[in-house]
Amino acid sequence: MNMNLTVRSLLPCIILVLFYLSAKAQQPAMYPRITGYFSIVNPIGTWTEHGFTSNFSNVYTVAFPFGINLLKSDKFGVSFEVAPALRTENHISKVSSVLFHPGAMFRFPHGFTFIGRLAFETNGRFGFTPVFNQVIKKGKDVSYFLAVPVPFRFGNNQSGSFGTGLQFGVSF
Repeated sequence: MNMNLTVRSLLPCIILVLFYLSAKAQQPAMYPRITGYFSIVNPIGTWTEHGFTSNFSNVYTVAFPFGINLLKSDKFGVSFEVAPALRTENHISKVSSVLFHPGAMFRFPHGFTFIGRLAFETNGRFGFTPVFNQVIKKGKDVSYFLAVPVPFRFGNNQSGSFGTGLQFGVSF
């Protein structure tokens, strides 16, 4: 078989495939779009009228937020998160509360998102949580992110509090 003839017959196919892939890569993202995520959040500490309490003292708490995001555009979306929290104290571990965490997502260039969330905990506390979120590695099917939540909590006959934590997650 003539090699020159094979190259000439394959060349239009290759150009067509490259053109198709190029056009597909340039298509804008379709909205609305639904994404999901799973993460782990490690609270750092909490401030109350009685001072600072570290999460690494006599009690350790860790939470596992998961949720669904409804992205309306490149700039805005809504999110619903559920986060069960595990608490270990005196060598006993238990689910201490479940957090229901709806919010509005304000998306910015370079993978930064600000999320303003309301907070409703099954332990009787409520409040709001500003979350500062940054995508650290964007993949084709999954992205990895770091976030810093700053929870403000009230209610359940306790003084108001605010804290901070570090969250690592995978969105898909």
